[in-house]
Amino acid sequence: MALDPLLGRIHKPVRRRGAETYVLVTLLSFAASVGATRLFLELTGYPQLGTGQTHIAHVLWGGLLLFSAALIVLILANRWAFMLSAVLAGAGVGLFIDEVGKFITQNNNYFHPIAAPIIYAFFLITVFIYLRVRTRPKFDPREELYLVLSELSEVLDHDLEPGERAELEARLELIAENASSPNYAKLAESLLAFLNSTDLEITPERTGMLERNLAGLQRWEERWLPLRRLRAALIGGLIALGFLALSGFLELLLAMGDPLRLERLVANLVELGRVSSTTGVFWFAARVTLEGLVGFLLFASGIMLLFGRERAGINLAVIALLLSLAGVDVLVFYFEQFSTMLTAAVQFTLLLGLLRYRQRAERIPARSRAAST
Repeated sequence: MALDPLLGRIHKPVRRRGAETYVLVTLLSFAASVGATRLFLELTGYPQLGTGQTHIAHVLWGGLLLFSAALIVLILANRWAFMLSAVLAGAGVGLFIDEVGKFITQNNNYFHPIAAPIIYAFFLITVFIYLRVRTRPKFDPREELYLVLSELSEVLDHDLEPGERAELEARLELIAENASSPNYAKLAESLLAFLNSTDLEITPERTGMLERNLAGLQRWEERWLPLRRLRAALIGGLIALGFLALSGFLELLLAMGDPLRLERLVANLVELGRVSSTTGVFWFAARVTLEGLVGFLLFASGIMLLFGRERAGINLAVIALLLSLAGVDVLVFYFEQFSTMLTAAVQFTLLLGLLRYRQRAERIPARSRAAST
């Protein structure tokens, strides 16, 4: 086959409908896979599957899951196949990258300190991809037609609901009005006529499990976590997290002024296996200093929230948490390994809480918000 015709068939890529959901499921499956693997191995004493000289490492199971995820979407066109592929891909890449320490060291050291930062950085890259995919692309009639045609699979499965039909009609009307290509407009009008046909089978509107769970979670939030209580929890969390980070930095400052105390601190770090060289001590000092800076910002943002400077306090807290999650935690993972997962989870929860508080607070008038706080 000639190369030019093959390249000529490559068109501008189109984002799949629901891509952000599939990436999110992959992300969660990835995190669960790494966490569950490390926990299982720790609890069971790191067993080995195999006999004699053979050892079936879990990287092989990860490769099997990744291969299965790829085959599923290559073979099946059903929408559920993409969700299954997302779950398998996340679990597979988690099992694969969990053994990265073996492949970056000459002695196949699974516990090498650099492994945890690499895994965490890979996770952050996936988070960045998810955030990019979440952004709504500019209107493109060709891309909209791709989405509409993929949604018409509901007609083939006899599962088209009234709300889904209304959304398809709105998209097609927009395409017909704004398409620069007459063929796009003609196709959109034909599909509109098909959807308006009285012979089209429509199923009753149903509430999915996700929608029911989200509605239940919102009711629980309104009842047990009003703005006043959420604000108090955020203030307490920011001040506590900031104080903990500052305490480590202050301890380092005190040790710098006392040679004997500094010697004991370094000896303790060597005994715990956190540093093994002068370079290691330097990076540990850099880590504690950066943690202290972020801790100061978190503490200050908590005080701002406490005294009513909500906008400035939330903005400062979001910046500090992003700095910690995307930068400082990479160093912390090197020294503390996977025990840092709990701290990172707390930071991420605080970040979500701040964004949720700001979102809820913007929905109510300023006078009502002041009364509720």
